[in-house]
Amino acid sequence: MENTEKKNIQMGSFQTPIGMRSSTLLETSCGYLLQELQKIWNEVGQDQFEREKVLLDLEQECLEVYRKKVDTANTSRARLHQELAEAEAEFTHLLLSLGERSLPGRVHYPSIPVNSPEKMVGTLKEQLDSLTPALREMRLRKEDRVNKFRAVQGQIQKISAEIAGQSEYEDLSSNVMVNENDLSPKKLEEYQTELQRLHNEKNERLMRVEKYIDAVHNLSLILGTDASMVITKVHPSLNELCGIAKNISNSILAKLNSTVESLGEEKQRRLEKLHHLGKALTNLWDLMDTPYKDRQSFSHVTGLLSLSSAEVSDPGSLTLHIIQQAEAEVKRLDQLKASKMKELFFKKQNELKEIRNKSHMEIPSQSEIDNLINLINSGEIDHADLLTSMDQQISRAKEEASSRMTIMEKVEKWVLARDEERWLEEYSRDENRYSVSRGAHKNLKRAERARVLVNKIPALVDLLIANTKSWEEERKKTFLYDEVPLLAMLEEYNVLRQEKEEDKQRQREMKKVQSQVVVEQENLFITRPSTSTRRTSIRSVNGGFSNAMPLNRRLSLGLQQLGPHSINSATQGISFIKEGKKAHRQKLFARPGLVSHLRDETASVVSTFSGPQSP
Repeated sequence: MENTEKKNIQMGSFQTPIGMRSSTLLETSCGYLLQELQKIWNEVGQDQFEREKVLLDLEQECLEVYRKKVDTANTSRARLHQELAEAEAEFTHLLLSLGERSLPGRVHYPSIPVNSPEKMVGTLKEQLDSLTPALREMRLRKEDRVNKFRAVQGQIQKISAEIAGQSEYEDLSSNVMVNENDLSPKKLEEYQTELQRLHNEKNERLMRVEKYIDAVHNLSLILGTDASMVITKVHPSLNELCGIAKNISNSILAKLNSTVESLGEEKQRRLEKLHHLGKALTNLWDLMDTPYKDRQSFSHVTGLLSLSSAEVSDPGSLTLHIIQQAEAEVKRLDQLKASKMKELFFKKQNELKEIRNKSHMEIPSQSEIDNLINLINSGEIDHADLLTSMDQQISRAKEEASSRMTIMEKVEKWVLARDEERWLEEYSRDENRYSVSRGAHKNLKRAERARVLVNKIPALVDLLIANTKSWEEERKKTFLYDEVPLLAMLEEYNVLRQEKEEDKQRQREMKKVQSQVVVEQENLFITRPSTSTRRTSIRSVNGGFSNAMPLNRRLSLGLQQLGPHSINSATQGISFIKEGKKAHRQKLFARPGLVSHLRDETASVVSTFSGPQSP
C-alpha cells in the first residue's frame, strides 16, 4: 500500500494542485483514478501480486507515453534548431550576397534583444518568429536585386548582340543566368558601368552609321545613283523602310566605309573625266570661235574645271548622262574641227601673220605655207599637232612682240622723225617757202616742229642702238625689222646723216667762199668801172654767154680777177666739190633727193663764180 501511495503521489506530482483544478479535471486526474482503482480492489479483494502487476503495467505504459512525448518534443526542438540555423545561415548568406554588413557569430536582428554577440535571449520559436520577418525582407531585397541584375545583364547581352551583328536574337532577359552569390551593389555598379559603355559604343556606332548613310545619300545625289539601293546592298537593316534595328557591327561599318570610299573614288573619276572633257570643249570652242550662246549649254561642265572633288556638291552634277552628253559634244566638235581644219589653219596663220606684221618680224615664206596645206590635204599631219604647233608659234610670237614693244615704239618715233626730216629738207629747198600764199604759215609752224623733232633724232638713234644691242645679247639673235637687221639700218642712217652733215658743212664753206668772191669782185669793179661796164654790155648783148661757158672756164676767169687769198679759198672750194663727188658718188646717187639738192647747190655756187650779177 505504501508503495502504491508513493506511486500515486509520484504520479500526482506531475499534476497541477487539486485546488487549482476544476471538479471535472479532478475526476479525470491520475491520482483520483488510482484512488478509485484502489477502492475497487479493496472491495473485490484483489490479490496484492495482481495489484502490483497492474500498477507496474500502468507505470510502464505511462513511461512509454511520456517517452514518446519527450521524443516528439525533442524532434520538434531539433527541427526548430535546424530551422533557426538554416534561417540564420540563409540570412547571413543573403547579407553577404547582397553586400550588406554582417556581425560575427550570431546575427543581431533589430527585433531581438541581444545581451552578447554569442547568445540570443528568448525561446527558439521567439527567435525564429523574430528572424522570419527580417528573412522575408531580405528575400524580397534579393529578388529585387536579382531582377535588377537580370535586367542589366539582359541589356548588356542585347547590346552586345547588336554590336556583334546579331540582328535577329531572342529576348534573353528571361534566360539570363544571374550569379546569386554576388549581388552586391558594387557588382551591380560594374554591370551598369559596362552597360553604359556599351550604350556609348552603340550610340557612337549609330552616329557613324548615320554619317556613312548621309555620305552615301550625298554622293548618290551628286552621281545620280539610287542611294536606297546602295544602302540596302550593304545590309537591309540600314534601310529605314525595313523597320528593323540597324546592324552596327564592325563588318557593316567596314562595308559602309568601303562603300563611301568607292563612291568618293567614282566621284573623283567622273570629275577628272569631266575636267578632261571640259578642257577639250574649251579648246575646241576657242579653236572654232564658238559663240558664247552655244557654249552656255555646257557651262555646267566647264564650270567644274576650277573645282576640286571636295568642292563639288550640286545634286546631279556628275551623272553618267552629263558625261555622255559631254563626250558626244566633244566627238561632234572633233568631227567639225576636222572639216574646218583648213579654215582654222588659215585663221591661225593670219593671226600669226598679223602679230608678226604689227611687230615687223619675219614672216614665213609662202612656200612653207603651201607645204603645210599640202600636208593637211594629204592627211599626213595630225590636226591637233598642227594646231598645237600654230598655238605655240603664236604664243612665241606674242612673247617676242612683247619683248620688242619698247624698241618698236622708239622705231616708230624714229620713222616719224625721218619723215619729218625729209619733209624739212624738201621744204628748205623750196624757194617760195617764205612767199605770202595760202597755207604758208602752217608750213612754217610745221617746219619749226620738225626742226625740234629732227634735233632729237641722234639721241633717239643712240638709245635705239643701245636697246637693240641689249635685246640681241639677251636673246642671242639678230633684231630684224621687216627682215632687215635694225642695227644695220641705224648705223647706215648714222653714216648717211654724217655725210649730209659734211655736205652741209661744205655748202656753208662754199657759200662763205662765194661771199668773199662777190666782195672781191665788187671791189674790183669799183677800181675798173670801164671793164665792168664793157663786160656787162657784152654779156647782155651775147645773151648770157658767160652762163653758157664751161664750169672750169668760168671759174678760171673769176679767179684771174681775184686776189691771192680769194684765189686760194676758191681753189679749196673747187677741190672740195671734186673730192665730195668722187668719194660719195654711189651713195648720193642711191638717194636722188639728196643728189638733186647738191646739184642745185653746186649750180648756184658755179653760177656765182661766173661773174657779178646785178643786185
